Amino acid sequence: MNGRHVQQQHYQQPDLMQSQAHQPQQNGRMRPPPVPVRQSQSLPQQQQPQAPLPPPPQPKTMAVNKRIYQRLDLLGKGGSSRVYRVMDMTTNEIYALKRVALDRTDPESMNGYMNEIALLKRLDGNHRIIRLIDSEVRRGGAGSKGILMLLMECGEIDLARLLQQQQTEPVDFVWVSYYWKQMLQAVHVIHEEKIVHSDLKPANFVLVKGQLKLIDFGIANAIANDTTNIQRDHQIGTVNYMSPEAIELPDGMRRLKVGRQSDIWSLGCILYQMVYGQPPFQHLSVYQKMKAIPDGSYQIDFPEYASPLAPRTEPGSPQKRLNHLKVPVPKHVIETIKRCLVRNPKERATIPELLDENWLTMREPTSVLAPPASPSPAPPATAPTLKEDEVVINPFFMSQLLKYGIMLGQSDKSFEGDALSSEAMRLVRELQNVRASTDTPPPEASEEDGAVETTDADAT
Repeated sequence: MNGRHVQQQHYQQPDLMQSQAHQPQQNGRMRPPPVPVRQSQSLPQQQQPQAPLPPPPQPKTMAVNKRIYQRLDLLGKGGSSRVYRVMDMTTNEIYALKRVALDRTDPESMNGYMNEIALLKRLDGNHRIIRLIDSEVRRGGAGSKGILMLLMECGEIDLARLLQQQQTEPVDFVWVSYYWKQMLQAVHVIHEEKIVHSDLKPANFVLVKGQLKLIDFGIANAIANDTTNIQRDHQIGTVNYMSPEAIELPDGMRRLKVGRQSDIWSLGCILYQMVYGQPPFQHLSVYQKMKAIPDGSYQIDFPEYASPLAPRTEPGSPQKRLNHLKVPVPKHVIETIKRCLVRNPKERATIPELLDENWLTMREPTSVLAPPASPSPAPPATAPTLKEDEVVINPFFMSQLLKYGIMLGQSDKSFEGDALSSEAMRLVRELQNVRASTDTPPPEASEEDGAVETTDADAT
């Protein structure tokens, strides 16, 4: 041990001497050398094992008829139903899945859902109607009524939100005509199938891959083959877009009659909102709306200019009109709205009539022109100014002169010099007298007439 210690000290001595030589002196004495420290080689630090990462969360899935769909997010909810955006795990297609808890669904609502399924299956294949992909009624256990699953096409945005975005900008009538035509086409499809939607409003039109489609047939009813209206026990629909016949109170226990023309009124309210920023009765309270809509004496305002609305400063605050951005409303657009908002259903326009309007078909309007004015009679021809020895001769008298000349040539009588001039002047005077007495030529002269004339002339 001692030998090993001495060797270590001897090995370290040069360093100590070198360190001692550089130490400053204090009071003439050398500072004591520092105690040597044994250096040890540092060992590489061992890496501590990291805790394992938690497994990624499993995607939430939903199944319809044993086909699995990944749930992405919640699109909306109301009452006993929720609508989710889902993705097909096989094809990666995006759909909307409506899940209805039947425990909290009353029989009337259940009938509405089953009616919607039946109508969507009936309308399958029409590109203006939302497509029903699949449906399932799943029974529950332990006394539960189960759930209803409706898998449908998924819209990117509905018309209500689209209008909210547009109402702060000056109205673009190309945009209006584009979506108005698609709405008419969608409603025309169901009317051809004798179906009344009864709840047409902007929120029930959605954009699917850029095309407008009609949704929500929960309260739609089919019309019997031998009728033109459906019977309802109570009022159905959204007040802002309800027709007078749908909102009018029945007499006694009489049911309300609502036909396809009720949807035309609702379409007119939507077009009014597309142009002016809000439905025609938006400014009234619910009670006032119920009174004004069926009241024929209440006049709907149709301004000549449409002004965008300023964005709301806070939810529920009134919106001001930006009149400096107002746009003139074409008269044909106002006339279209008026043709829809007629309180008598029989006098409203039909879908084919609305689709055939000039501003949708890009035809030039056929204005009723006044009949062309009859051409004014030509001014009477003025007789040319003639000298004393001139006369206008027509073909008839020219032929008489020719006959007279031929006869003179065949006779022995001849005129020369002053006699010829005198004879010519006599003929001029005779023609002037005939022209003055009548403007119509005398009838064709016979041989005897010519002989008489020549005889008279010869005698003269």
